Amino acid sequence: MKAMILAAGRGERMRPLTDATPKPLLSAGGKPLIVWHIEALVRAGIRDIVINHAHLGGMIEAALGDGGRFGAVIRYSPETEALETAGGIAQALPLLGEAPFAVINGDIACDFDYARMPALARAMAGRRTLAHLVLVPNPPHHPRGDFALRDGRVSGDGEAKLTFSGIGLYDPRLFAGIARGARASLAPLLRAAMEAGAVSGELHAGLWFDIGTPERLADIDRLLSAL
Repeated sequence: MKAMILAAGRGERMRPLTDATPKPLLSAGGKPLIVWHIEALVRAGIRDIVINHAHLGGMIEAALGDGGRFGAVIRYSPETEALETAGGIAQALPLLGEAPFAVINGDIACDFDYARMPALARAMAGRRTLAHLVLVPNPPHHPRGDFALRDGRVSGDGEAKLTFSGIGLYDPRLFAGIARGARASLAPLLRAAMEAGAVSGELHAGLWFDIGTPERLADIDRLLSAL
């Protein structure tokens, strides 16, 4: 299967670190954030990787190349300006193909087992599911959560909400209504699919960090450096 790593964000909350370095290339534990994802995907047998970029995107391509040194095949989906999550995915669809694919936020750290993704993608196709979301317990900076999980299905209703981890699997049909080059958010697409009962999910209780501020970057750097 194929995977996409989202790397087009400007990283405003990480400034001034991101003024001269794209956020995915910021280092934690001795290597760029995005390299942790690439290496984990390759270990899981997922080697066909698409990366979108906008802010300082040339630096990302120069740092990662064609992916050969990681054992991956990396292709890029450049954006003149960041198209938001759904817009960026829609722009990259010609590189992602017609089967369900994985998408990972480039600015998280997580020990989710990517080796499970091919089986999850096959299950999606068999159940006519448009998305499968990995959810995590709410962190202190996001106490209200995003979505509810019950009996393996995800909804926007209910009080017992969890936080979307930034890891998901998607059927390309979810993005069929978005024109290439258009800006579009992912949340409205997911909520519409949830109302149709077409979103499954699971809880990941292991390591997860949203690396949204310099302080959180320092935290994950200390943690990964100790491994």
